[in-house]
Amino acid sequence: MTKRQRNLITASVMVGMLIASLDQTIVDTAFPKMISELGGVSLFTWVITAYMLASTSVVPVVGKLADMYGRKLFWIVGITIFVLGSVLCGQSQNMTEMILFRAIQGIGGGMIMPIAQTIIGDIFTGEQRAKMQGLFTGVFALGSAIGPFVGGLIVDHFHWKYIFLINLPVGAVAVALAWIALPSGQGTGSRKIDWVGSLLSIVTVVSFLTAMQMGGDHWAWTSWESLSLFGTTVLGLVLFIVNELKVEEPILDLRLFGNRVFSTFTLLALLQGAGMFGAIVYVPWFIQGVVGVSATNSGTVSMPMTFCMMIGSVLGGQLARKIQYRVQIAAGLAIVIAGFYGATLFTITTSLWHARAVMMLIGLGLGLVMPLVTLGVQQAFDKSKRGVVTSATAFFRSMGATIGVTTLGIVFNSQMKVQFDERIAPQLAKVPANLVAGMAKIAQKPADLVQVLLQKQLQALIPEGIRPQMVQAIKEMMANSIHPVFWIGMGVIALGIVVGFFLGSESLTKQIAAGGGADEKLEGGFAAH
Repeated sequence: MTKRQRNLITASVMVGMLIASLDQTIVDTAFPKMISELGGVSLFTWVITAYMLASTSVVPVVGKLADMYGRKLFWIVGITIFVLGSVLCGQSQNMTEMILFRAIQGIGGGMIMPIAQTIIGDIFTGEQRAKMQGLFTGVFALGSAIGPFVGGLIVDHFHWKYIFLINLPVGAVAVALAWIALPSGQGTGSRKIDWVGSLLSIVTVVSFLTAMQMGGDHWAWTSWESLSLFGTTVLGLVLFIVNELKVEEPILDLRLFGNRVFSTFTLLALLQGAGMFGAIVYVPWFIQGVVGVSATNSGTVSMPMTFCMMIGSVLGGQLARKIQYRVQIAAGLAIVIAGFYGATLFTITTSLWHARAVMMLIGLGLGLVMPLVTLGVQQAFDKSKRGVVTSATAFFRSMGATIGVTTLGIVFNSQMKVQFDERIAPQLAKVPANLVAGMAKIAQKPADLVQVLLQKQLQALIPEGIRPQMVQAIKEMMANSIHPVFWIGMGVIALGIVVGFFLGSESLTKQIAAGGGADEKLEGGFAAH
């Protein structure tokens, strides 16, 4: 492979990763105007859920198919589906259409990220990938960080539909670069597709994610909806395991978990998703609600995290070639724990610089650890399994994030109820009932009071005589309620340090010296993909 060809492939991967990561945050800023124009407020959460269900469901399937049929086909198809879904979203006339088109977009998004990481493993050796991780992680982090700013700019000065339509020219560039430079190939040559396993994996994932997203909010955890979905999840998982143990070409070869590096990094990815992504979402809430920073200016908190993540990833790539995985994991996660501890000290008087310091520590720790998961599992297997193992770690990280966001959401909501009973209820008891009638319009449950801080117009519904005290009390409610979220996050991350030690003395250098599958001669080995 020539240097020019590798550079063009790298550019295609970076552009693809950029539009996928950008989309995850840029759409958030369009929701208020989107809902006001399309209607269907009750369907709002499904705009997010539809994308997540579709993207997560296809991840384990596409990894196996990319191993079987080659990367180029599914890379181009993934970007094409993503762009097509984006264009359709921009043409939506109602909320039902938006949900359907977001699901189509999610299928493409679920194909882009794991295949991008797999292609990186194909065109670079282990040492080269360690050097390049800062660049690729930086692209992903940058897309996530600038999303709200770009989205706000488009919504304020143009129209929310252009948020989706800008993916068309950018996606076309990624496809063109891949078409020119990415070699065609037949993958492993196998044509036995595990259709039953694919269907069971999708049914299981969709059932579980729907139950986690809707339970406790749209319906009770003990309702027939929740119980039937969790029952379907358990049944689907059992049938999936039985099927995967019997078929010749399983979607997810369960024997992979017999590899210590794969099983350890997969569990670590799950814990990362549950502990980190589940807790990080509450920092922007705190910044906007309690500190009082606007959504646009809250980027001054997320951007430092992005830069620190890039620095950590570059440094982590260098360290990965010199020290054991478990040492680097422990160091990175210890820094994340320090950041989480700083978040447990948040109060209504917390400064913006305190919040920035917390996010910078979290970003630095993330940067040190996140690249290791992909580096480690790709180096542990040859190219015939690279797609499926890369997709597996991405899948478990996504599942962990879903579990973390849901579980920590339950913790936050329960704490808000406790705080409401202590701080708000006594004040309302002193006010005549006719004066607080408007308060019922604000919140059906204590956690909804966060909207009073995020949407200033809701404060007008609070009786003027108690408004200052009430807003102050709600800020204290929120600040105190997020503390348990970060304490639990710290516990999960600490468990990640323990899991990391099961890697023993394993390191990137040791894997390469042992003839790790990722370091075959790329010029000859990559041609099949």
